[in-house]
Amino acid sequence: MNKIDTHQHLLLPECFSYPWTEDFAPLSGRFGLDNYQQAAEGCGIGSTLFMEGDVATEQSGSEASYFCKLSEDPASGIMGVIASGRPEQDGFADYLEKIAHPALKGIRRVLHVVPDEVSQTITFQQNIAALAQRGLSFDLCVRADQHALAAKLIDACLDTQIVLDHCGNPDIAGGALVSWRKSLAGLAQRENLAVKISGLPANCPPGKANTETLRPWVESVIEIFSWERVVWGSDWPVCALNGTLRSWCGALDEILSDESATNREKLFNSNAQRIYRL
Repeated sequence: MNKIDTHQHLLLPECFSYPWTEDFAPLSGRFGLDNYQQAAEGCGIGSTLFMEGDVATEQSGSEASYFCKLSEDPASGIMGVIASGRPEQDGFADYLEKIAHPALKGIRRVLHVVPDEVSQTITFQQNIAALAQRGLSFDLCVRADQHALAAKLIDACLDTQIVLDHCGNPDIAGGALVSWRKSLAGLAQRENLAVKISGLPANCPPGKANTETLRPWVESVIEIFSWERVVWGSDWPVCALNGTLRSWCGALDEILSDESATNREKLFNSNAQRIYRL
């Protein structure tokens, strides 16, 4: 079984500007396709979805076009692109027309770094709802304390496939398992929501992104959403802030070692194909 990595970042500072990396010095360099392929050796990853890198707003369209073009090369392994977007803007529909490409599978707007009000406007919600008509999904990236806001957004966009990134960003280092499980279970009642098992290593205590630490969080996600609504993403190179891509994959493989091949295939492959229309 070849894994589909649904959350592959590629950071090319020679092409694009990433203002957020000013606060994350280890991520301020170049993380290209060659670096990713080296990091992924031995992980069983056969293909990927490129995930936008939160570039400067004016470069969003250029980033989307660049990686859609790169996906045309089979050697890239990129099956699709999730592009950056600003659904809060009136020109969002025109923007989607400009970046239209067969490889474009979805849009993401990072919400945990902007005011809560951004996702609650009528314009934002209508633009996310309209993605369904274009066959596009929306990757939802929020903090655990923003789950109630996420619920309001999802309820306004029930025809759009939405994927909750990073398991809703639980505070693993702080041990906030009970409160996170409760709010995550509330979100999971919405049938158009899937969840991505990604981002967890970065939320672990330093040096503790291991099987023992990760197990209750991974098992909780699967229990709450079922095997039909979970996908996996590496969040590389962010996952390397607390381990490596190989150690993340190794821990997850160990956690799931007693699961059936059918269930593991859903998580790592077939669910991604269905949810992202690959």
